[in-house]
Amino acid sequence: MAPYVPGDNLHYGNMKVGYSVDDGQETTYLDPRLPLLQHADLKDKVVLLRVDHNVVKKGKILDQYRIDVTLATMYNIIERGGRPIIMTHIGRPYDKKTKTLTIKQDDSVDAVVAYLQRKLRIKFAVPQFHVTEKEGIHDIDTSINWLIHDLRARKIGGIYLPNTRWFAGEEDKGVNMERFVVQLAGLADVFVNDAFGSWQPHASTYHITKYLPSYAGLCMQAELSHVREVLEPKHPFVAVVAGSKYDTKIGPLTEIYKKVDNLILGGIIYNTFLCAKYNVRMKGVEESDIELAKGLVEQDKLQKKILELPMIVETDTLAGRFEGQFRTINVNDFKEGQEFGYVVDVDPASFETPEVRQVLESAKTIFVNAVMGMMPAFWHGTSKMDEAIDRNTTAQKFFGGGDTLQEFKSLWPGLYQAALDSAKYYLFTGGGTVLKVLEEGDPFGLPTVRALIENGEQYGHSQENGRSSSPTRM
Repeated sequence: MAPYVPGDNLHYGNMKVGYSVDDGQETTYLDPRLPLLQHADLKDKVVLLRVDHNVVKKGKILDQYRIDVTLATMYNIIERGGRPIIMTHIGRPYDKKTKTLTIKQDDSVDAVVAYLQRKLRIKFAVPQFHVTEKEGIHDIDTSINWLIHDLRARKIGGIYLPNTRWFAGEEDKGVNMERFVVQLAGLADVFVNDAFGSWQPHASTYHITKYLPSYAGLCMQAELSHVREVLEPKHPFVAVVAGSKYDTKIGPLTEIYKKVDNLILGGIIYNTFLCAKYNVRMKGVEESDIELAKGLVEQDKLQKKILELPMIVETDTLAGRFEGQFRTINVNDFKEGQEFGYVVDVDPASFETPEVRQVLESAKTIFVNAVMGMMPAFWHGTSKMDEAIDRNTTAQKFFGGGDTLQEFKSLWPGLYQAALDSAKYYLFTGGGTVLKVLEEGDPFGLPTVRALIENGEQYGHSQENGRSSSPTRM
């Protein structure tokens, strides 16, 4: 694949990446300051590629989508003469309470490497480094030099580093981080960030740009382009957001509320909203979160954007779904001071009420970052939500987040596969990142994206200083 020139187009899934002529159709722009992979000189260069392959749980891949969407970037690098060293994080091996890092095989990159080798029929090598108990890996030692020699000699197709969160310096802000970043930079000639879902400014996503010429990969470009459609949606715009803790969603919810015509909540954040509005209590909902949710309740008294799902599922136990221990309750029957057990799902009947049906069927843009129930036992509300949204055949539908996509695929495998090829669906690799963009209002303000822009200005390889001063259009 040759470097881009104005007029070239590359099809990435169901979107176009690259320069396009103005054909009168609606276009979306990438910030012209963003350095693009297409403009990088890769011939005979070792390329450090950061991806978001955080798709492994208990040693198994639940959904390979976030791997597959980075294959175009890998192909681009290899076809143009680059030699890839790939890295991703998996899971949360660091315990913030005990401040210890535990390395377990379940959090290794082995399953991802095995999948890539089956998919691409090329060999990836995974280097082994010394592990310090409770502190993880401190150094990339010189043993990797033999692998880099084989990589350059094309004896292996690529190197896949161990889980970045196994390294003591990945999320550190001091000496460990500086040592890790310098060692990473010493492996390669070029850095490419294709990990839209990893927006936090960590060593392998942010600090590395201070040491190597850095570029946005094709997946990153696609995500940045499509998130603009959520920031500037066609109306009516409906957002469906769920979560396990209210305080982590305050910022995004506040900003989303300003943009939507209707907001549908699920999970603990919906339970918290209901407790605050109706002055009831539910097990598992913290008082501090209820106090925080009162601000949203007051705001909604005037604007009335939150579309309540009236029927919810209460259970006596979180151990599973047992006959006689769960029941449907109606929000309209709430009385002040009532106390409930655990509310673990939305009853599917909620999506068949006339008001909910009308809102979903008339929407022009729908954004979903939500699993409605406590999986795997209480999946019925999520399944019905996916079905109800799909009934709208004209809206542009955006799904985002690892759990959102995994459950979508699990519950509706046929619909999920159809969505991958549908121009009416776009599946984001990072739902949390989309929420962050909605909160901040600018996708190019994400720390990791801003770092790429600053790197382009430092090295003089941004689009403005490179092949063209014209914006890149999608």
